[in-house]
Amino acid sequence: MSVDNKKPAERADRVTIRTVAAHAGVSVAAVSKVMRNAYGVSDNLRAKVTVSIEELRYRPSRAARGLRGKTFTIGLLLVDIRNPFLPEVIAGVNAVLAPSHYQAMIGVGEARMQLETSLIESMIDYKMDGLILVAPRLPSEIITRFAAQIPIVAVGYHDSTADGFDTINADDQRGAEIAVDALLECGYRDIEMLTQLARAGHKVSVVRQREIGFRRAMQRAGLGSSAPITNIPLESPRREETIRKFLARSDRPRAVFCWSDIDAIVVMSMAAEMGVRVPEDLAVVGYDNSSIAALGLVNLASIDQSGRELGQTATRTLLSRIEGRSEAVHILQMPSLVTRRSLAG
Repeated sequence: MSVDNKKPAERADRVTIRTVAAHAGVSVAAVSKVMRNAYGVSDNLRAKVTVSIEELRYRPSRAARGLRGKTFTIGLLLVDIRNPFLPEVIAGVNAVLAPSHYQAMIGVGEARMQLETSLIESMIDYKMDGLILVAPRLPSEIITRFAAQIPIVAVGYHDSTADGFDTINADDQRGAEIAVDALLECGYRDIEMLTQLARAGHKVSVVRQREIGFRRAMQRAGLGSSAPITNIPLESPRREETIRKFLARSDRPRAVFCWSDIDAIVVMSMAAEMGVRVPEDLAVVGYDNSSIAALGLVNLASIDQSGRELGQTATRTLLSRIEGRSEAVHILQMPSLVTRRSLAG
């Protein structure tokens, strides 16, 4: 009688989920729950299964998963990888996926509807288990049609009426109000908003929501008739030219609220070049509290919507969809202001 003296590492190709279950002394269903990071799994069960997976060096076959209807992959569609806010969202997604054996596959839509559509279709073709769309440009009815084929959660997409997919957002209207209220408390009343051109975002976008909040706060302060909004093109060099003209205006406001740190940091950089002092000549508040905003040489006051928390919440919500939840949920998280020198020296 021969004896198999091979170590677990040498038998890895023959290890199955049943092998793991037997090694851990639990059911196959329990192993599956741990791997899917299912709700209600105890720390003790997770520890036992994880030890067995590591000792046996179990690596599930993705081909087999696909045949069973599961690939343990999540599609993460980003609007623009250049936005410094997005790495925090990605970190939040990965933090939740790490113990679940799911993996995220990233695509970048570049704010183009045709490319977004093509990427989503490819993710569906690759049998991904669910999608997280970050600030998609697609109309709600198109996302709903895709959601009939695959679970979808949209981040940075304000459609609380959607019943086919979930939405996770910071309260962008409230965030803009917080920014304006902070400027008012510092004594500024001549306040303007810099935003994206209307074609760069529709009514469900964070841009439009922040505009609504800006106008509401200015109206509440009795400044509704003098609440100007300047549109900034997305493309360079028109973007920089527009910001330069804004800074050079003879009627330039005393304070500006920027829809994103992306433009707020450019404003501060150009202001330094043109001899416009921040905050002495122009107070600036951005949005996203990006890592660049916190740098000592930048020191930009900004609205923090916690990208990491948005990513975590979106991922947990998607996993619950994958587990079978059918009713739509729409979650709003409260943003806050991080005060820095650009608001008041």
